[in-house]
Amino acid sequence: MITGGKSFVTAPPAFSNDAKKLLICTGKTVSIFSTSTAFQITELEGHTAAVTSVIVVPATTPAGKILCYCWTASLDGTIRYWDFSVPESIKTIDIRFPIHSMVIPGLLGKPSGGNKKPLDLFAYVSAEAANKQNKESTVSDGQVKKKQRNALGGQILKCNLTESHLVAGATLAETPKPEFITISPSGEYIGIQEKRKLRIWEVPGKDSERASYKKIRLHHTKSFTALAFHPTERIVATGDTTGRILIWRGFGNQTFSAGVVMDEDERPGVREDDDADSCTTWHWHSAEVKVLFFSADGAYLYSGGREGVLVVWQLDTGKKKFLPRIGSTVFYFTSSPDPSLSSISCADNRVHLLQMPSMEIMKSISGIKLPDSVPVLMKGPCSNLVFDNAAGLVAIPSESYCIQVFSLFDDREITEVQVCERNHQPGDEVTVVLNSVSLSLDGSLMSTVETRLSEEGIGGLVSLKFWARGSQSKDFSLSTVVYEPHRDAGISGFAFHPTRRMAVSSSTGGEFKIWASDYKIQQRDQKFQNTGWTCHAVGSYKKKPMTAVAFSFDGSVLAVAAAMVITLWDPEKNVLVAVIGESLEPIVSLSFIGKSEYLVSASRGSSPQLSVWSMSKLSASWSYKLHTEAVACTSDDSSFAVLALLPKSTKLEDSSESILHDVDGSILLFNVGDPVPVATWFVRKAKGGGLAFIHMNPGLSANDTSEGKPAQVLLAYINGDHEYVLFHPHGEQASKHAVTHRERHTELEDSAGRYGYASIYGELPEYKLKEDETPKAPLVPSRRPWETIFSGSSHNLPPLPKLCSVFLESLLERRTTVVE
Repeated sequence: MITGGKSFVTAPPAFSNDAKKLLICTGKTVSIFSTSTAFQITELEGHTAAVTSVIVVPATTPAGKILCYCWTASLDGTIRYWDFSVPESIKTIDIRFPIHSMVIPGLLGKPSGGNKKPLDLFAYVSAEAANKQNKESTVSDGQVKKKQRNALGGQILKCNLTESHLVAGATLAETPKPEFITISPSGEYIGIQEKRKLRIWEVPGKDSERASYKKIRLHHTKSFTALAFHPTERIVATGDTTGRILIWRGFGNQTFSAGVVMDEDERPGVREDDDADSCTTWHWHSAEVKVLFFSADGAYLYSGGREGVLVVWQLDTGKKKFLPRIGSTVFYFTSSPDPSLSSISCADNRVHLLQMPSMEIMKSISGIKLPDSVPVLMKGPCSNLVFDNAAGLVAIPSESYCIQVFSLFDDREITEVQVCERNHQPGDEVTVVLNSVSLSLDGSLMSTVETRLSEEGIGGLVSLKFWARGSQSKDFSLSTVVYEPHRDAGISGFAFHPTRRMAVSSSTGGEFKIWASDYKIQQRDQKFQNTGWTCHAVGSYKKKPMTAVAFSFDGSVLAVAAAMVITLWDPEKNVLVAVIGESLEPIVSLSFIGKSEYLVSASRGSSPQLSVWSMSKLSASWSYKLHTEAVACTSDDSSFAVLALLPKSTKLEDSSESILHDVDGSILLFNVGDPVPVATWFVRKAKGGGLAFIHMNPGLSANDTSEGKPAQVLLAYINGDHEYVLFHPHGEQASKHAVTHRERHTELEDSAGRYGYASIYGELPEYKLKEDETPKAPLVPSRRPWETIFSGSSHNLPPLPKLCSVFLESLLERRTTVVE
């Protein structure tokens, strides 16, 4: 089984001590990426629930060798200690409560080393309170319900990592819900945001199980959203929901008695008895502040939010500069031991590596795009997840009007296509909707449908775009734009011809159009030159809305759904051949089942139906009353799979309630001639999911054999959160193909230990002189060599003394002398 599609931005990442690796929490694992290549090297596996914190231990040996150890915390209630260079789990601590956040103050400061006996190491964790789980058991009594609303749901607990147990009676706080813990760079302070209240604890220099803490509280008129501590001074920065940044100076310096009211002139900006000397307000962000972080020297403050802009504030003057056009909400800012390298985590599931202090984005670690927030009613009935079955790719539309092409085997982004230009602005009204995307069978062609919404009934526009991918490039280029392809109606379905450069689109306006394109080869650079897509034919049936289209395996038959009936056409002559049906609800999906003579249709509504039709008999073979979310058909046999949503009233009985928790869908595998499913799998988050049969490449098929027969296809399921799994549909165990690819990336990791010139600039390239077989022209010296010796990039030019000597020699006239 192959899994992937996890989020990279659920928790802050962590750099290794040499800044060559970045550890990212990805679901139940911690993925380790190379900062030089942005490829995944390995991962830490062992947790049984989502990992919420990863902390690298700043450890070195007396010989100066950098060690690779880290602590992780998870919702499974365990804390693990790892050697991520192996990788291997060394120690596991079970505290029995789901952990949402963890900090370890004892790790900050001087690196561990020497012969002195170390003190006990303590971690502070934000965990779910035990009573939160118990209060959900009984809800029959009204008094119990009232108690549920008032019960606390989060706790700040203290754990002795050395002795592997929770410290009894060391609960720092109880909160309505688990809060994120922020720690100061020196490890002296920890704090949480609790609505309009900021709670800070001063950690003792020599922490112990009986240590006492100084508690500091600050208040605000708006809810806090971000928190950061100054590295050297008693300064704390906070952000709120309105986009304001508050700089509290001198917090924790004084202790005020109850009932004492301080003069506001003596402490400007400080409310009532808050323990701070002053509070300054900055305001640039238009929406809530998501991230705050001080630079290592404390001179600058970084802030980010929904605008997709990283702002750098000069702490003394308040002056600012920007890193604009990030294109997504900024979640986390993480610094590394190397002052020239940092990272930002963004809402589009990307982690950007920044060159500091210029803040230039060097590389990006891109996960799968998360589902967009555009309502389903504003999208077309076409699928928003389309697959390249032969290459193992999926194309996913995103909120930024991009199409991400993602590799299911490698679990990484291949390319991204910008469908239409858009500047990221928070709170903007939706003006353009990316309705659907389609791919050709060989993956060389792509189509997108976008709708520009009208304003007060004026200005609406539907655009159909055709894209072509070059033979040597992975990127798509725009080929043709068709405005209003079906007059004032939207596009309800689209399909490419399996063997020709032909496509068909259907419309609820009562027509379908066949599009054709001619490609000519340009002799000069031997690249395909597009001559454009044009309308080849138009068809309709009794003015009924056309809701779905599909080509047969060989392209000889075109099936078009006309509301509740299916019409069969000859695409070459545009002639109606036959009409079959009729279903109870409008048909939204049509698929031919491989090379067989069967067609499967799916309709939605109050009476949803899945039907299998025989093309030879022109009648229904069998049908089910199913709410079908997606249909996948194999290309070479007579089997197909269906992703169906379970009715809300359905209750699954199982001995283990946790196994079927949150199950809302099922995958059914059928043979076309048998209405009884061959296999059934229950799945979660089926709404908005996708299904496809993915061909395995030769390298994997050779290794993954069962009873001497190589596996041919895997069944890919992507849920509504874009997490996916690939498995063998006939029960055979698939090899971990993704791990095979990731092991190849370790060859690109520069961790073998280089010295001298190679450690700074890398290995010198090896040049091999090869004799050209083509006849050479006689060598004629250039009369103006100085025109070329200075050309090229400055970092590739030879030293200046060498250039000057060559230049001067080129100006002198050479004479041949004979010495007797």
